[in-house]
Amino acid sequence: MAGAVTLLLLLVGLAGLSEGQGLVPAGFIIFGDSVVDVGNNNNRLTPVKANFPPYGRDFIDHTPTGRFCNGKLATDFAVENLGFASYPPAYLSEQATGKNLLSGANFASGASGYLESTSILYNVIPLNQQLRNYKDYRSKVERIAGRMNATALFTGSIYVVTTGTSDYVQNYLINPLLQKAYTPDQFADLLVQKFRTFVQALYKLGARRIGVTSLPPLGCLPAAITLFGGGSDDCVARLNDDAAVFNKKLNAAGRALKKSHPRLKLVVLDIYSPLLDLIRHPENNGFSETRQACCGTGTIEASVLCNAAWPWTCANATGYVFWDSFHTTEAANQVLADALLTQAIHLIS
Repeated sequence: MAGAVTLLLLLVGLAGLSEGQGLVPAGFIIFGDSVVDVGNNNNRLTPVKANFPPYGRDFIDHTPTGRFCNGKLATDFAVENLGFASYPPAYLSEQATGKNLLSGANFASGASGYLESTSILYNVIPLNQQLRNYKDYRSKVERIAGRMNATALFTGSIYVVTTGTSDYVQNYLINPLLQKAYTPDQFADLLVQKFRTFVQALYKLGARRIGVTSLPPLGCLPAAITLFGGGSDDCVARLNDDAAVFNKKLNAAGRALKKSHPRLKLVVLDIYSPLLDLIRHPENNGFSETRQACCGTGTIEASVLCNAAWPWTCANATGYVFWDSFHTTEAANQVLADALLTQAIHLIS
C-alpha cells in the first residue's frame, strides 16, 4: 500500500509541477480531538492527557509528547508523506514560536467535539476556542512573514478537522438527558450543523483546502465494546450504525458546501471503512489483536488510566490495532494514513 501511495503522490506532484504548482502545500493546520492532539492538553487541568509513559514509548527519542499513541499519529505520517521537515507544533506548546509557525500549527484538544458541552465535561479546548486560537496564530504569522506571504500561506495550507467521536462515546451515549432530547438521527443533524458552521468560518478566513474525517466504527473501540457491548467481545452494531448515519449526513453536507462555495476543495476522508477492514481482517496487514488494546488490560484504559504503573501493557504494540481503549497504534496509524492520503489527493493536486 505504501508503495502505491508514493507512486500516486509522485504522479500528482509531476502533474502539479507541469502547471507551475508544487506538491507540498504551504502548511498543515489541524483541528480536532485526541486522534490528532499533539500536546495542547498537556498544561490543562484535565484528566485527558497523554504526556507521560507509556504514551510515546515508540515515538522519537521514546518521548511522550501528548500524543494519544505509542508513536506517530496518522497526521504525522501524512505530514511526512507531503514532504514537511517537521510536524506542526501544538499551538499551546513552547515550540509554537517564530519560524516554527510557518509550516502550520496544531490546535486539537483531546476529548473535544463539535459540541462545546462535550469539551466542558472534560475541561478541554472546544472547537470554537480552537478557532479563536487559530485567529491568534494568523496574527503571529502575519507579524513574522508579512501580510502578503501570510495570506498565501493561509490559502495554500491544508486544513484537517478530526472530531465527533467524543460527542458520542464520551457525551451522548452516557448522557440520558441528551438521549431524551435527541434521537441518534437528530443528534447527527446537530453535529453536522456545527460542522457546516465551522467550515464556513474557516472559509471566511481564507481556508480553501479542507479535509474532514468521518467517524470511525464507534462500536469497535475497545472501550465502547466494554461499556456498551453487554458482555460480548464483538463490535456494538448500534454504535456503528450511529456512526454510519452521521457519516452519510457529513458527506451530504460536504457536497452542499462545495456547491455553495465553488473555490472550496473539501474532502470527507473516510476513516470508517479502512479501520473496520483492519479490525475485521487484521491478518491482511500483519495485525493479530483487534479486541484488546496494548495498554493495561486493553479493555477500558485510556489517558490517565493508561500509565506506567500498569503491569499488563504489551511489550510490542506492532500486532495491535489499538494502543489504548480509544486510540490506534502507530502501526495501525500508518495503514490508515496511507488509506486517507489516497482519498486526499484532490486537496494537494
